[in-house]
Amino acid sequence: MSPLVFGLQELDHTQLWLVGGKGLNLGVLSGMEGIRVPEGFCITTECYRKAVEPNEAYHALLERLNTFHPEDREQIGEISGELRRVIMETELPSDVADAVMELLSRYGDEYAYAVRSSATAEDLPQASFAGQQDTYLNIIGLDAILEHIRKCWASLFTDRAVIYRMQHGFDHRRVHLSVIIQRMIVPQASGILFTADPVTSSRKVVAIDAGYGLGEALVSGLVSADHYKVQAGRIAAKVISAKHLAVYGLGEGGTETRPVPADQQQAQTLTDTEIMELARLGRQIEAHFGRPQDIEWCLAEGIFYILQSRPITTLYPIPAVDDEEKHVYVSVGHQQMMTDPIKPLGLSFYLLTTYAPMRTAGGRLFVDVARNLASAAGRDMLLNTLGQSDPLIKDALLSIIERGDIIAPFPEDEAAAGPGNSPSAMPAADNEAQIDSDPAIAAELIRSSEASIAELKHHIQSKSGAALFDFIMEDIQELRKTLFNQHSLKIIMAAMDASAWINRRIYEWLGEKNAADTLTQSVPGNITSEMGLALMEVADVIRAYPKVIAYLKQVKEDGEGFGEELGKLAGGHESLNAINGFLSKYGMRCPGEIDITRTRWSENPAALIPVILTNIKNFGPGAGKRKFAQGRQAALAHEEALLERLKQLPEGEHKARATQLRIDLLRNFSGYREYPKYAMVSRYFIYKQALVKEAEQLVQAGVLHHPEDIFFLSFEELHQAVRTRTQDKEIIRARKEEYKLFEKLTPPRVITSDGEIITGKYHRDGLPAGALAGLPVSSGVIEGRARVMLSMEEADLEEGDILVTAFTDPSWTPLFVSIKGLITEVGGLMTHGAVIAREYGLPAVVGVENATGLIQDGQRIRLHGTEGYIEIL
Repeated sequence: MSPLVFGLQELDHTQLWLVGGKGLNLGVLSGMEGIRVPEGFCITTECYRKAVEPNEAYHALLERLNTFHPEDREQIGEISGELRRVIMETELPSDVADAVMELLSRYGDEYAYAVRSSATAEDLPQASFAGQQDTYLNIIGLDAILEHIRKCWASLFTDRAVIYRMQHGFDHRRVHLSVIIQRMIVPQASGILFTADPVTSSRKVVAIDAGYGLGEALVSGLVSADHYKVQAGRIAAKVISAKHLAVYGLGEGGTETRPVPADQQQAQTLTDTEIMELARLGRQIEAHFGRPQDIEWCLAEGIFYILQSRPITTLYPIPAVDDEEKHVYVSVGHQQMMTDPIKPLGLSFYLLTTYAPMRTAGGRLFVDVARNLASAAGRDMLLNTLGQSDPLIKDALLSIIERGDIIAPFPEDEAAAGPGNSPSAMPAADNEAQIDSDPAIAAELIRSSEASIAELKHHIQSKSGAALFDFIMEDIQELRKTLFNQHSLKIIMAAMDASAWINRRIYEWLGEKNAADTLTQSVPGNITSEMGLALMEVADVIRAYPKVIAYLKQVKEDGEGFGEELGKLAGGHESLNAINGFLSKYGMRCPGEIDITRTRWSENPAALIPVILTNIKNFGPGAGKRKFAQGRQAALAHEEALLERLKQLPEGEHKARATQLRIDLLRNFSGYREYPKYAMVSRYFIYKQALVKEAEQLVQAGVLHHPEDIFFLSFEELHQAVRTRTQDKEIIRARKEEYKLFEKLTPPRVITSDGEIITGKYHRDGLPAGALAGLPVSSGVIEGRARVMLSMEEADLEEGDILVTAFTDPSWTPLFVSIKGLITEVGGLMTHGAVIAREYGLPAVVGVENATGLIQDGQRIRLHGTEGYIEIL
């Protein structure tokens, strides 16, 4: 047999680059017992290469195509069209045509065939490429088949296929096309089967779409399909659609659309017996491939034929466990305001730092809360805590409790109190403050932590090799003391409880909502808000030097040579001193800072340039100090006014004294809320610098290719590599590829051990039509231009802009001084964005589902920070 052509049953896993993902999967399916695949053969990628390799015009156009980006739609369309024309005009090499003719004569050249594309970057675990290349049905005769082989080759350069490859990082020059020729089946019905529910992601549900005739009617959206769900050995749901049209093959070749007879339009396409048989075949195929599958099928004369099977690439991975129990996982990233994936070294450090039982999935951290939900006390505590942090998580968990199929229902007497109605849900109204409000308490905790960090920085310099890892493990216990110090947690809770008490009581007594928001402005000792003001002072230094400003505007993102070049300019030394002064205190911070592997500002100071330039553009000298003073004055004035109004009420003196106690707790301890995380990332950066030095030694010894390869090892794996001076580089390569896949996934707030994603909702009446609901975390109403940003590097803000983003961790704080309002997709009352928004006096709404997709950059919007919704004007 010529290596140019293979029969489907001759294929094995070594031939992916000859027959593409679709061809290889069909070959695997052909060899499975009990699975019927239409017979046929594959024209390998070698045929494609032989056809295009001598064509100079093809190569020239390909080089031009590689210079474009996905947004260059017009240029892409022009070059792609030229490439398709060149390929269609290319003669098939004679040996290719002879090989196709030989196989056709064996299968019967009088029959109709399907001619289908199979790219080498197709039906892969990390990218399906579904629908990117073309398929042609009911093709009859050698000449027609040879023409449609060229059409399949040309479809490698449809606009959609080219842009999809660009977006997924595939090099056009490395992607080739195989063509599958299969005998046409004349089906009575066809459709698609998913071995995991494409809506909920539950791996326990098989979802089937079915319609009459060829599947093209369903794929093209010409008709609505019947929809069946099979779960736990039974048909769990059926939706029978009206099917007015179907696509059928013509005797002379090609296809046509025909009306469905009236008596069949409302009939069930598949019988219940057929539905169960198809579901069984789906599970068999899934078990063989070892992961959920997207399967195309057809039914002819009572036999199911499988036309294609590919992995479902959009499912979120399930945290791995070694038991068969039911689990409910809550996202840690939604609590920490960082839903991006974390590299393996970052995950292992976070797991070493926390006491909570966490698991990883998709490069993110999750906590199993099934046991908490199984007890009344644990359930109440969990729901009350998460209700403040993220109401959508709370609502998702409530729906799980109400369903009763994952967590057993609670007895009526236990459930009577209900989530949120527990006596512990809110501090008792008449409780007096349980802790002294002396600000020196927080100051002493900070002083002790700073001394410990300085000691760490000194001692770690003498550590290397295996001793370094032992030293870090010991120091992590010191880090834990800072994060989980009971006295520290007590004053944080005192501030939170004081805020809740003030909001509830002032609304009860004076009818004013969210009174604590104004009282929290410009609190002392908040390391994160001080950082934003400190960067304004850096801008004050730089704004005096026009040449420095001009230079900063053209610095590249990686900042290569940044400091050296800046020092040559007039005012350069002064500017560098200001930047370095800022970095000496805040240089360990960066976006996504809970991941130890992220590039810190000290490692790339150029990352701060967009924010510095925005500050120079939007503010005058001394604006940072004025902003803090104005916030403090607003808070003090509001405090005075509240107390005076309270004194006019019955028992007013008592109410005023109780309120004054809470205000003192709020103002003296709210700022400390941000310190423990600052201490954590400070220690993380010291660890990272020491480990990177070890990595450089491993690179010199040939153990690693690059120092940053250590980011794709766990702490223990890195320890082992240092001890043994060996490391399997293939593990690092595979994890880098896996990380690229994780970056494309959206983590769920709540996911079960069946893979089902449970979504929560806001239950709120009276919102304006079209309003986007969220959680109100900082009061006020503001109108302005929406500035949709997914990274700090996009910073180009005008005064009055409202920032719309997925999440904000402390590194985003320097931008807050330039905006008038904040909207995020993730967050809660006490997450960093909400805390800083209140301190800066910015109206804010968080937890707005898909805000960055529903709100367009530049739209005028109205943000209701008191009520928690957004109107697009």
